[in-house]
Amino acid sequence: MKIVIVGDGKVGFTLTKQLSQEGHDVVVIDSNPNVLRTSQELLDVAIVEGNGAYVSVQLEANVQTSDLLIAATSGDEVNMLCCLLARKLGCKHTIARVREPAYDQQLRLLKEELGLSLSINPERAAAREIFRLLQFPPFLKRDSFARGRAELVELKLKENNPLIGKRLFELGDLKELNALICIVERYGEITIPSGGFKLLEGDKITIAADAAELARLLRHLNISTHKTQSVHIVGGGRIAEYLAAMLLKAHVRVTIIERDLARAEALSLALEDALIINGDGTDQELLLSEGIKQTDALVTLTGIDEENLIVSMFGNYIGVPKTITKINRTEYYSVFANMGIDTVVSPKLLTSDEIVSYVRAMANTSGGSVTALCTIAEGKAEAIEFFINEDAPYLDIPLKALALKEEILVAAILRSRKVIIPKGNDSMQKGDTVVIVAPTGDAIFDMRDIFINENPKLGAAEKE
Repeated sequence: MKIVIVGDGKVGFTLTKQLSQEGHDVVVIDSNPNVLRTSQELLDVAIVEGNGAYVSVQLEANVQTSDLLIAATSGDEVNMLCCLLARKLGCKHTIARVREPAYDQQLRLLKEELGLSLSINPERAAAREIFRLLQFPPFLKRDSFARGRAELVELKLKENNPLIGKRLFELGDLKELNALICIVERYGEITIPSGGFKLLEGDKITIAADAAELARLLRHLNISTHKTQSVHIVGGGRIAEYLAAMLLKAHVRVTIIERDLARAEALSLALEDALIINGDGTDQELLLSEGIKQTDALVTLTGIDEENLIVSMFGNYIGVPKTITKINRTEYYSVFANMGIDTVVSPKLLTSDEIVSYVRAMANTSGGSVTALCTIAEGKAEAIEFFINEDAPYLDIPLKALALKEEILVAAILRSRKVIIPKGNDSMQKGDTVVIVAPTGDAIFDMRDIFINENPKLGAAEKE
Protein backbone atom coordinates (compact mmCIF):
# COMPACT_ATOMS: atom_id res chain seq x y z
CA MET A 1 0.00 0.00 0.00
CA LYS A 2 1.04 3.62 -0.58
CA ILE A 3 0.94 5.47 2.74
CA VAL A 4 1.76 9.10 3.53
CA ILE A 5 2.56 10.02 7.14
CA VAL A 6 2.45 13.70 8.13
CA GLY A 7 4.50 14.36 11.25
CA ASP A 8 7.74 12.62 12.16
CA GLY A 9 7.57 12.91 15.94
CA LYS A 10 7.34 10.04 18.41
CA VAL A 11 4.07 8.62 17.08
CA GLY A 12 4.90 9.32 13.46
CA PHE A 13 8.30 7.66 13.65
CA THR A 14 6.86 4.59 15.39
CA LEU A 15 4.23 4.24 12.65
CA THR A 16 6.77 4.84 9.90
CA LYS A 17 9.05 2.15 11.29
CA GLN A 18 6.33 -0.47 11.68
CA LEU A 19 4.53 0.17 8.40
CA SER A 20 7.75 0.29 6.35
CA GLN A 21 8.91 -2.97 7.96
CA GLU A 22 5.62 -4.55 6.88
CA GLY A 23 6.44 -3.77 3.26
CA HIS A 24 4.33 -0.68 2.63
CA ASP A 25 5.50 2.18 0.40
CA VAL A 26 5.80 5.01 2.96
CA VAL A 27 6.38 8.74 2.39
CA VAL A 28 7.03 10.97 5.41
CA ILE A 29 6.21 14.69 5.47
CA ASP A 30 7.69 17.03 8.09
CA SER A 31 8.98 20.58 8.26
CA ASN A 32 12.06 19.58 10.28
CA PRO A 33 14.87 18.42 7.96
CA ASN A 34 16.84 16.84 10.82
CA VAL A 35 14.12 14.37 11.87
CA LEU A 36 13.42 13.58 8.22
CA ARG A 37 17.08 12.82 7.66
CA THR A 38 17.06 10.44 10.62
CA SER A 39 14.02 8.56 9.29
CA GLN A 40 15.55 8.32 5.82
CA GLU A 41 18.82 6.97 7.21
CA LEU A 42 17.27 4.43 9.57
CA LEU A 43 14.23 3.35 7.55
CA ASP A 44 13.49 2.53 3.92
CA VAL A 45 11.16 5.51 3.30
CA ALA A 46 10.85 8.56 1.07
CA ILE A 47 10.75 12.05 2.61
CA VAL A 48 9.19 15.40 1.72
CA GLU A 49 10.17 18.53 3.63
CA GLY A 50 7.38 21.03 4.25
CA ASN A 51 4.04 21.72 5.88
CA GLY A 52 1.71 18.75 5.36
CA ALA A 53 -1.30 21.08 5.39
CA TYR A 54 -0.14 22.70 2.14
CA VAL A 55 -1.58 21.38 -1.12
CA SER A 56 1.77 21.75 -2.89
CA VAL A 57 3.51 19.59 -0.27
CA GLN A 58 0.85 16.88 -0.42
CA LEU A 59 1.08 16.84 -4.22
CA GLU A 60 4.86 16.44 -3.98
CA ALA A 61 4.25 13.42 -1.73
CA ASN A 62 1.78 12.02 -4.32
CA VAL A 63 -1.08 12.02 -1.84
CA GLN A 64 -3.50 12.04 -4.79
CA THR A 65 -2.50 8.46 -5.69
CA SER A 66 -2.02 7.15 -2.14
CA ASP A 67 -4.17 4.61 -0.33
CA LEU A 68 -3.87 6.24 3.10
CA LEU A 69 -2.74 9.46 4.76
CA ILE A 70 -2.00 9.48 8.50
CA ALA A 71 -1.81 12.93 10.12
CA ALA A 72 0.18 12.63 13.35
CA THR A 73 1.53 16.14 13.99
CA SER A 74 1.29 17.80 17.42
CA GLY A 75 -1.54 20.08 16.21
CA ASP A 76 -5.10 18.73 16.10
CA GLU A 77 -6.27 21.42 13.69
CA VAL A 78 -3.36 20.77 11.35
CA ASN A 79 -4.13 17.04 11.38
CA MET A 80 -7.79 17.60 10.51
CA LEU A 81 -6.86 20.02 7.71
CA CYS A 82 -4.32 17.55 6.33
CA CYS A 83 -6.99 14.87 6.14
CA LEU A 84 -9.52 17.19 4.52
CA LEU A 85 -7.05 18.23 1.82
CA ALA A 86 -5.93 14.65 1.22
CA ARG A 87 -9.50 13.49 0.63
CA LYS A 88 -10.12 16.40 -1.74
CA LEU A 89 -6.98 15.44 -3.66
CA GLY A 90 -8.12 11.83 -4.05
CA CYS A 91 -6.50 9.89 -1.19
CA LYS A 92 -8.70 6.88 -0.41
CA HIS A 93 -8.47 6.87 3.40
CA THR A 94 -7.31 9.28 6.13
CA ILE A 95 -6.50 8.95 9.85
CA ALA A 96 -6.03 11.89 12.20
CA ARG A 97 -4.48 12.05 15.65
CA VAL A 98 -6.78 14.31 17.68
CA ARG A 99 -5.93 14.94 21.34
CA GLU A 100 -8.12 17.84 22.48
CA PRO A 101 -11.15 16.58 24.46
CA ALA A 102 -13.30 19.46 23.19
CA TYR A 103 -13.01 18.12 19.64
CA ASP A 104 -14.50 14.71 20.44
CA GLN A 105 -18.14 15.69 19.95
CA GLN A 106 -17.34 17.83 16.94
CA LEU A 107 -15.44 15.00 15.27
CA ARG A 108 -18.46 12.74 15.48
CA LEU A 109 -20.45 15.43 13.67
CA LEU A 110 -17.75 16.33 11.14
CA LYS A 111 -16.17 12.93 10.46
CA GLU A 112 -17.90 12.51 7.09
CA GLU A 113 -17.26 16.12 6.02
CA LEU A 114 -13.59 15.86 6.96
CA GLY A 115 -13.31 12.54 5.16
CA LEU A 116 -11.87 10.83 8.24
CA SER A 117 -11.67 7.05 8.21
CA LEU A 118 -10.43 6.99 11.80
CA SER A 119 -9.52 9.43 14.56
CA ILE A 120 -7.11 8.49 17.37
CA ASN A 121 -6.71 10.05 20.80
CA PRO A 122 -3.52 8.57 22.32
CA GLU A 123 -4.07 10.09 25.75
CA ARG A 124 -7.61 8.80 26.06
CA ALA A 125 -6.48 5.35 24.88
CA ALA A 126 -3.70 5.31 27.50
CA ALA A 127 -6.10 6.40 30.25
CA ARG A 128 -8.54 3.66 29.29
CA GLU A 129 -5.72 1.08 29.34
CA ILE A 130 -4.60 2.17 32.83
CA PHE A 131 -8.17 2.18 34.13
CA ARG A 132 -8.66 -1.39 32.95
CA LEU A 133 -5.43 -2.45 34.66
CA LEU A 134 -6.56 -0.88 37.93
CA GLN A 135 -9.74 -2.95 37.84
CA PHE A 136 -7.56 -6.08 38.23
CA PRO A 137 -4.28 -4.85 39.79
CA PRO A 138 -2.41 -8.19 39.69
CA PHE A 139 -2.33 -8.11 35.87
CA LEU A 140 0.74 -6.52 34.30
CA LYS A 141 -1.04 -6.05 30.99
CA ARG A 142 -4.61 -6.55 29.88
CA ASP A 143 -5.97 -6.52 26.33
CA SER A 144 -9.58 -7.01 25.30
CA PHE A 145 -10.83 -8.90 22.24
CA ALA A 146 -14.06 -10.24 20.79
CA ARG A 147 -16.09 -7.18 21.77
CA GLY A 148 -14.80 -7.34 25.34
CA ARG A 149 -15.70 -10.97 25.95
CA ALA A 150 -12.17 -12.41 25.67
CA GLU A 151 -9.01 -11.13 27.34
CA LEU A 152 -5.27 -11.59 27.06
CA VAL A 153 -3.75 -10.92 30.48
CA GLU A 154 -0.14 -10.98 31.64
CA LEU A 155 1.00 -12.23 35.05
CA LYS A 156 4.34 -12.79 36.72
CA LEU A 157 4.72 -16.11 38.53
CA LYS A 158 5.80 -15.21 42.04
CA GLU A 159 6.57 -17.39 45.03
CA ASN A 160 3.79 -19.80 46.06
CA ASN A 161 1.94 -19.54 42.75
CA PRO A 162 0.43 -23.02 42.17
CA LEU A 163 1.55 -23.02 38.52
CA ILE A 164 5.27 -22.99 39.39
CA GLY A 165 6.97 -26.31 38.61
CA LYS A 166 4.08 -27.65 36.55
CA ARG A 167 4.03 -28.63 32.91
CA LEU A 168 1.19 -27.28 30.79
CA PHE A 169 -0.40 -30.67 30.21
CA GLU A 170 -0.86 -30.88 33.99
CA LEU A 171 -3.04 -27.76 34.07
CA GLY A 172 -6.39 -29.27 33.26
CA ASP A 173 -7.98 -27.00 35.85
CA LEU A 174 -7.15 -23.98 33.67
CA LYS A 175 -9.27 -25.49 30.91
CA GLU A 176 -12.16 -25.69 33.36
CA LEU A 177 -11.68 -21.94 33.91
CA ASN A 178 -11.77 -21.40 30.12
CA ALA A 179 -8.17 -20.17 30.13
CA LEU A 180 -5.03 -21.00 28.13
CA ILE A 181 -1.37 -20.03 28.59
CA CYS A 182 -0.34 -18.53 25.24
CA ILE A 183 3.10 -17.05 25.85
CA VAL A 184 5.86 -17.49 28.40
CA GLU A 185 8.56 -14.84 28.71
CA ARG A 186 11.75 -15.99 30.43
CA TYR A 187 15.06 -14.11 30.56
CA GLY A 188 13.83 -11.71 27.89
CA GLU A 189 12.93 -14.47 25.42
CA ILE A 190 9.40 -15.57 24.53
CA THR A 191 8.03 -19.06 23.90
CA ILE A 192 4.65 -20.15 22.65
CA PRO A 193 4.69 -23.27 24.81
CA SER A 194 3.69 -26.83 24.07
CA GLY A 195 2.13 -29.23 26.56
CA GLY A 196 5.48 -30.37 27.97
CA PHE A 197 6.70 -26.87 28.84
CA LYS A 198 7.56 -26.45 32.54
CA LEU A 199 6.72 -23.16 34.29
CA LEU A 200 9.26 -21.57 36.66
CA GLU A 201 9.19 -18.85 39.28
CA GLY A 202 9.77 -15.46 37.67
CA ASP A 203 8.17 -16.40 34.34
CA LYS A 204 5.86 -13.85 32.81
CA ILE A 205 2.89 -15.61 31.28
CA THR A 206 0.18 -14.35 28.93
CA ILE A 207 -3.16 -16.07 29.42
CA ALA A 208 -6.15 -16.09 27.06
CA ALA A 209 -9.28 -16.13 29.16
CA ASP A 210 -13.01 -15.57 29.19
CA ALA A 211 -13.47 -12.01 30.48
CA ALA A 212 -16.21 -13.20 32.84
CA GLU A 213 -13.76 -15.60 34.53
CA LEU A 214 -10.92 -13.19 35.38
CA ALA A 215 -11.74 -12.87 39.08
CA ARG A 216 -12.14 -16.65 39.44
CA LEU A 217 -8.83 -17.16 37.58
CA LEU A 218 -7.00 -14.95 40.08
CA ARG A 219 -8.54 -16.75 43.04
CA HIS A 220 -7.50 -20.08 41.53
CA LEU A 221 -3.92 -18.80 41.35
CA ASN A 222 -4.00 -17.68 45.01
CA ILE A 223 -3.65 -14.06 43.95
CA SER A 224 -5.44 -11.36 45.92
CA THR A 225 -8.19 -9.54 44.04
CA HIS A 226 -8.25 -6.47 46.35
CA LYS A 227 -10.33 -3.73 44.76
CA THR A 228 -8.60 -0.45 44.00
CA GLN A 229 -10.09 2.24 46.25
CA SER A 230 -7.46 4.99 46.07
CA VAL A 231 -4.99 6.10 43.38
CA HIS A 232 -2.14 8.62 43.46
CA ILE A 233 -1.21 10.12 40.08
CA VAL A 234 2.08 11.96 39.52
CA GLY A 235 1.84 14.30 36.53
CA GLY A 236 -1.31 16.17 35.61
CA GLY A 237 -1.39 16.06 31.81
CA ARG A 238 -4.22 14.96 29.56
CA ILE A 239 -3.86 11.29 30.46
CA ALA A 240 -4.18 12.13 34.15
CA GLU A 241 -7.32 14.17 33.51
CA TYR A 242 -8.96 11.43 31.46
CA LEU A 243 -7.95 8.75 33.98
CA ALA A 244 -9.08 10.71 37.02
CA ALA A 245 -12.52 11.27 35.47
CA MET A 246 -12.89 7.52 34.88
CA LEU A 247 -11.73 6.65 38.40
CA LEU A 248 -13.98 9.22 40.08
CA LYS A 249 -16.96 7.88 38.16
CA ALA A 250 -16.07 4.44 39.57
CA HIS A 251 -16.00 5.95 43.10
CA VAL A 252 -12.20 5.67 43.48
CA ARG A 253 -10.39 8.35 45.52
CA VAL A 254 -7.93 10.28 43.35
CA THR A 255 -4.93 12.43 44.27
CA ILE A 256 -3.00 14.21 41.50
CA ILE A 257 0.40 15.83 42.09
CA GLU A 258 1.23 18.39 39.40
CA ARG A 259 4.32 20.66 39.33
CA ASP A 260 2.85 23.47 37.20
CA LEU A 261 0.59 25.81 39.21
CA ALA A 262 -1.62 26.88 36.30
CA ARG A 263 -2.22 23.30 35.26
CA ALA A 264 -2.96 22.27 38.86
CA GLU A 265 -5.55 25.03 39.12
CA ALA A 266 -7.14 23.93 35.83
CA LEU A 267 -7.35 20.34 37.10
CA SER A 268 -8.98 21.45 40.35
CA LEU A 269 -11.73 23.14 38.34
CA ALA A 270 -12.20 20.20 35.96
CA LEU A 271 -12.07 17.49 38.66
CA GLU A 272 -13.96 18.83 41.67
CA ASP A 273 -13.91 15.52 43.59
CA ALA A 274 -10.18 14.89 43.17
CA LEU A 275 -7.44 16.15 45.48
CA ILE A 276 -5.01 18.26 43.43
CA ILE A 277 -1.57 18.97 44.92
CA ASN A 278 0.72 21.61 43.39
CA GLY A 279 4.19 20.19 43.95
CA ASP A 280 7.09 18.12 42.68
CA GLY A 281 6.01 14.49 42.36
CA THR A 282 9.63 13.31 42.55
CA ASP A 283 9.94 14.76 46.07
CA GLN A 284 9.83 11.72 48.35
CA GLU A 285 8.86 13.75 51.42
CA LEU A 286 5.93 15.25 49.54
CA LEU A 287 4.79 11.81 48.37
CA LEU A 288 4.95 10.42 51.90
CA SER A 289 3.13 13.43 53.38
CA GLU A 290 0.32 12.98 50.87
CA GLY A 291 -0.29 9.39 51.94
CA ILE A 292 1.42 7.40 49.22
CA LYS A 293 2.11 4.56 51.68
CA GLN A 294 -1.63 4.10 52.16
CA THR A 295 -2.65 4.26 48.51
CA ASP A 296 -3.70 1.20 46.50
CA ALA A 297 -1.97 2.31 43.31
CA LEU A 298 0.60 4.79 42.05
CA VAL A 299 0.46 5.96 38.41
CA THR A 300 3.37 8.01 37.04
CA LEU A 301 2.39 10.18 34.08
CA THR A 302 4.98 12.96 33.79
CA GLY A 303 6.44 13.79 30.39
CA ILE A 304 9.88 12.48 31.40
CA ASP A 305 10.46 8.71 31.35
CA GLU A 306 13.29 8.90 33.86
CA GLU A 307 11.12 10.72 36.39
CA ASN A 308 8.36 8.16 35.96
CA LEU A 309 10.88 5.38 36.54
CA ILE A 310 12.33 6.94 39.70
CA VAL A 311 8.92 7.62 41.26
CA SER A 312 7.64 4.13 40.40
CA MET A 313 10.76 2.54 41.90
CA PHE A 314 10.19 4.54 45.08
CA GLY A 315 6.58 3.38 45.14
CA ASN A 316 7.70 -0.23 44.83
CA TYR A 317 10.31 0.30 47.55
CA ILE A 318 7.80 1.55 50.13
CA GLY A 319 5.31 -1.19 49.28
CA VAL A 320 2.63 0.42 47.09
CA PRO A 321 0.59 -2.60 45.91
CA LYS A 322 0.36 -1.48 42.26
CA THR A 323 2.54 0.86 40.20
CA ILE A 324 1.88 1.80 36.58
CA THR A 325 4.47 3.74 34.60
CA LYS A 326 3.97 5.70 31.38
CA ILE A 327 6.85 5.61 28.92
CA ASN A 328 7.46 7.42 25.67
CA ARG A 329 10.62 5.63 24.58
CA THR A 330 9.73 1.98 24.04
CA GLU A 331 13.40 0.99 24.06
CA TYR A 332 13.14 1.46 27.83
CA TYR A 333 10.88 -1.58 28.18
CA SER A 334 13.72 -3.94 29.04
CA VAL A 335 15.42 -1.36 31.29
CA PHE A 336 12.25 -0.87 33.28
CA ALA A 337 11.70 -4.62 33.58
CA ASN A 338 15.24 -5.15 34.91
CA MET A 339 14.54 -2.53 37.57
CA GLY A 340 11.42 -4.26 38.79
CA ILE A 341 8.89 -2.10 36.91
CA ASP A 342 6.49 -4.60 35.42
CA THR A 343 3.50 -2.55 34.31
CA VAL A 344 4.20 0.09 31.67
CA VAL A 345 1.89 1.90 29.28
CA SER A 346 2.97 3.55 26.05
CA PRO A 347 0.50 5.96 24.36
CA LYS A 348 2.38 5.86 21.09
CA LEU A 349 2.34 2.04 20.99
CA LEU A 350 -1.40 2.00 21.68
CA THR A 351 -1.86 4.47 18.82
CA SER A 352 0.41 2.48 16.54
CA ASP A 353 -1.43 -0.77 17.29
CA GLU A 354 -4.80 0.72 16.39
CA ILE A 355 -3.56 2.26 13.16
CA VAL A 356 -1.62 -0.84 12.09
CA SER A 357 -4.74 -2.90 12.76
CA TYR A 358 -6.68 -0.61 10.42
CA VAL A 359 -3.97 -0.81 7.75
CA ARG A 360 -3.87 -4.60 7.86
CA ALA A 361 -7.65 -4.70 7.52
CA MET A 362 -7.35 -2.51 4.42
CA ALA A 363 -4.66 -4.76 2.97
CA ASN A 364 -6.61 -7.93 3.70
CA THR A 365 -7.47 -10.00 0.66
CA SER A 366 -9.32 -13.00 2.10
CA GLY A 367 -12.51 -13.60 4.01
CA GLY A 368 -10.89 -13.19 7.43
CA SER A 369 -10.46 -9.48 8.07
CA VAL A 370 -8.35 -7.94 10.85
CA THR A 371 -10.58 -6.22 13.42
CA ALA A 372 -8.04 -5.58 16.21
CA LEU A 373 -4.32 -5.87 16.92
CA CYS A 374 -2.10 -5.33 19.93
CA THR A 375 1.52 -5.94 20.82
CA ILE A 376 2.15 -8.13 23.86
CA ALA A 377 5.11 -9.55 25.81
CA GLU A 378 6.98 -6.22 25.70
CA GLY A 379 6.56 -5.97 21.94
CA LYS A 380 7.99 -9.43 21.22
CA ALA A 381 4.62 -10.86 20.13
CA GLU A 382 1.31 -9.68 18.81
CA ALA A 383 -2.30 -10.73 19.08
CA ILE A 384 -4.49 -10.26 16.01
CA GLU A 385 -8.26 -10.51 15.94
CA PHE A 386 -9.96 -11.71 12.74
CA PHE A 387 -13.60 -11.86 11.76
CA ILE A 388 -14.23 -14.80 9.41
CA ASN A 389 -16.87 -13.54 7.03
CA GLU A 390 -16.55 -15.96 4.08
CA ASP A 391 -16.20 -19.66 3.42
CA ALA A 392 -12.58 -20.80 3.60
CA PRO A 393 -10.74 -24.14 3.28
CA TYR A 394 -9.63 -24.13 6.94
CA LEU A 395 -13.17 -23.97 8.36
CA ASP A 396 -14.81 -26.87 10.21
CA ILE A 397 -11.47 -28.71 10.46
CA PRO A 398 -10.12 -29.61 13.95
CA LEU A 399 -7.26 -27.31 14.91
CA LYS A 400 -4.98 -30.29 15.52
CA ALA A 401 -5.34 -31.20 11.83
CA LEU A 402 -4.34 -27.77 10.53
CA ALA A 403 -0.82 -27.03 9.29
CA LEU A 404 -0.17 -23.89 11.32
CA LYS A 405 3.18 -22.15 11.04
CA GLU A 406 5.61 -22.67 13.89
CA GLU A 407 4.74 -20.69 17.03
CA ILE A 408 1.31 -19.67 15.75
CA LEU A 409 -1.50 -20.19 18.26
CA VAL A 410 -5.26 -19.90 17.97
CA ALA A 411 -5.89 -18.38 21.41
CA ALA A 412 -9.63 -17.72 21.45
CA ILE A 413 -12.79 -18.06 19.38
CA LEU A 414 -15.98 -16.04 19.87
CA ARG A 415 -19.06 -17.82 18.53
CA SER A 416 -22.62 -16.66 19.14
CA ARG A 417 -21.53 -14.53 22.13
CA LYS A 418 -19.72 -17.54 23.66
CA VAL A 419 -15.96 -17.48 24.28
CA ILE A 420 -14.18 -20.72 23.36
CA ILE A 421 -10.61 -21.23 24.55
CA PRO A 422 -9.90 -23.86 21.91
CA LYS A 423 -8.51 -27.36 22.24
CA GLY A 424 -7.25 -29.61 19.45
CA ASN A 425 -10.71 -30.89 18.51
CA ASP A 426 -12.24 -27.42 18.21
CA SER A 427 -12.57 -25.79 14.81
CA MET A 428 -13.14 -22.38 13.27
CA GLN A 429 -16.45 -21.59 11.56
CA LYS A 430 -17.85 -18.89 9.35
CA GLY A 431 -19.01 -15.95 11.47
CA ASP A 432 -16.44 -16.60 14.22
CA THR A 433 -14.18 -13.97 15.72
CA VAL A 434 -10.75 -15.55 16.13
CA VAL A 435 -7.73 -14.33 18.13
CA ILE A 436 -4.31 -15.38 16.81
CA VAL A 437 -1.09 -15.06 18.84
CA ALA A 438 2.26 -14.98 17.06
CA PRO A 439 5.81 -13.71 17.59
CA THR A 440 6.49 -10.28 16.17
CA GLY A 441 8.07 -10.66 12.75
CA ASP A 442 6.35 -11.42 9.50
CA ALA A 443 3.16 -9.42 9.46
CA ILE A 444 -0.06 -11.41 9.48
CA PHE A 445 -2.52 -9.60 7.21
CA ASP A 446 -5.14 -12.33 6.79
CA MET A 447 -5.93 -15.82 8.00
CA ARG A 448 -4.07 -17.46 5.14
CA ASP A 449 -0.81 -16.11 6.57
CA ILE A 450 -0.98 -18.43 9.60
CA PHE A 451 -0.66 -21.63 7.55
CA ILE A 452 2.49 -23.33 6.24
CA ASN A 453 1.17 -23.48 2.69
CA GLU A 454 -1.96 -22.82 0.63
CA ASN A 455 -3.50 -26.10 1.76
CA PRO A 456 -4.20 -25.54 5.46
CA LYS A 457 -5.06 -29.17 6.20
CA LEU A 458 -2.38 -31.71 7.05
CA GLY A 459 -2.39 -34.95 5.10
CA ALA A 460 -2.54 -38.25 6.92
CA ALA A 461 1.13 -38.93 6.22
CA GLU A 462 2.16 -35.56 7.63
CA LYS A 463 0.21 -36.09 10.85
CA GLU A 464 1.94 -39.44 11.38
